[in-house]
Amino acid sequence: MNLASYAELAVALVNTDAEVDRLGSMEALQELLADRPALARRASRADLDSLRDLRAELRAIFESVAAKDAADAVERLNTLLILHPIYPQISTNDNKRWHLHLTEVGRVADQYTVGAVMGLATVVTDRGIDRLGTCLATPCRNIYLDTSSNRSRRYCSGRCASRANVAAYRARKRANPKV
Repeated sequence: MNLASYAELAVALVNTDAEVDRLGSMEALQELLADRPALARRASRADLDSLRDLRAELRAIFESVAAKDAADAVERLNTLLILHPIYPQISTNDNKRWHLHLTEVGRVADQYTVGAVMGLATVVTDRGIDRLGTCLATPCRNIYLDTSSNRSRRYCSGRCASRANVAAYRARKRANPKV
């Protein structure tokens, strides 16, 4: 498994608190974990509370990147790596070649945290910290991973990019109505 792919766990978690808090109940936690049924079955209220705390810490990393404070973002990420030890293991499944997986032991929140933190650490070290992005569309607060080849992504989705482009066009028209 590509360890960077685990970073999507961080994105999914942080984006549960973009414009509206979408992680306020056990049902919401089940929705977050829908693509990880083994975790969803074991999730508890304590896991929900832990993941809500983690969400704030992960958002702070993305906010530091947006503020061009890479040192703070990396310090925060390193703190999470220390607080949540990662245990990789070599695995093969479905007759695929040998690859790394993260050992899935502990509470649901622990497993989710380890994946999210290791994924972000891998993205930062392999691709650069500037690959962690915060949507520039107002009032969106979603985050994203910039996987573009030229580091050009600025919005979390096509919807936000369109909304921002339309707003910019309308602002230009208001500023210069004769054009």
